[in-house]
Amino acid sequence: MSRRQFLKTSALLGATGIALRISPAAGQASTPSSTNDQTIHIRMGGYGPPTTSFSLGLKMIGDRLEDQFGEEISMHYVYNVMDLGYAGSDLRWLVDSGVLTVGYMSISDTPELELAALPFLFPDTATARAAMDGPLGRAAAESLEAITNYRVIGFFENGFRHISNNVRAVRTLEDLRGLKIRVRSAEQITTFERLGVDPQVVELSAAVQEIERGTLDGQENPFANTITYNIYPHQRFYTATFHSYLSRPIFVHAPSFDAWPSHIQTSVRDAAREAVEFQRAFHDQEEEDAQAIIREAGGEILELTPAAREEFVAAVAPLYEEAQTRYPQELLNMVGL
Repeated sequence: MSRRQFLKTSALLGATGIALRISPAAGQASTPSSTNDQTIHIRMGGYGPPTTSFSLGLKMIGDRLEDQFGEEISMHYVYNVMDLGYAGSDLRWLVDSGVLTVGYMSISDTPELELAALPFLFPDTATARAAMDGPLGRAAAESLEAITNYRVIGFFENGFRHISNNVRAVRTLEDLRGLKIRVRSAEQITTFERLGVDPQVVELSAAVQEIERGTLDGQENPFANTITYNIYPHQRFYTATFHSYLSRPIFVHAPSFDAWPSHIQTSVRDAAREAVEFQRAFHDQEEEDAQAIIREAGGEILELTPAAREEFVAAVAPLYEEAQTRYPQELLNMVGL
């Protein structure tokens, strides 16, 4: 662990009231201690304000556990690690290393999650949720656990994504051409190149600054995220493209989880299922509320005509041909391909 990481990690754990132990031999943060060795400290982290559906979902899990186990459990929350100088993507190593116990994040680097993020794959929210709650989600959890120190306990919903910019209204594929759009990850580059834009992989907090300065034309996100991350004051034109659906796995530090008594493990999984149902319902309302806020701020939200949508789908069709050769048929069957 570098000195910079150590100082930031100390600040994070200080925010939860937990002491940090450093192993001189390994130079790594170890599981924080407590004055009562019998108490299980669970440190939850995310990358949004306390009022978002994700933060409230974490709080629901914590509340359920505290109600059940009282002083056996001690909950600590860092709702937005970016407030402490981290990037949202740092949640991965923060949980993997055990600095945080629980986190959530949009992830697409397993075959199942890559496939689920294909453009225009799911026709509606119900179909997408069924896939993540079924064999596809179970396979994704297994793949993620195989390459990390995680136990996956559910999938929050980031939802369908849309494109916004501050240059011109996008009604057709041609209207997108040449726009410099922030995308979430390198996996999205090919998709957006086929849609004719100039995709830019920029970390979220930096992207918001570039959008404000005008060095980026726009971005793609669920409507609610444009409010959460204060993007909407700097964007006028929105197109409801529904171009991709993303989940946010909820993951627990596996060595911590595996060391808990079995009844607590079971309760954590049960609480996560309740929290997922709550978060998804709340997210639906967030999307409605976000559109109202965008319009009140002077933003324009456009719907694609059926003909325009067919243009978008046709532009990314080669990605489906590639998927047929890239993924095993068993996995393709999970999403109806």
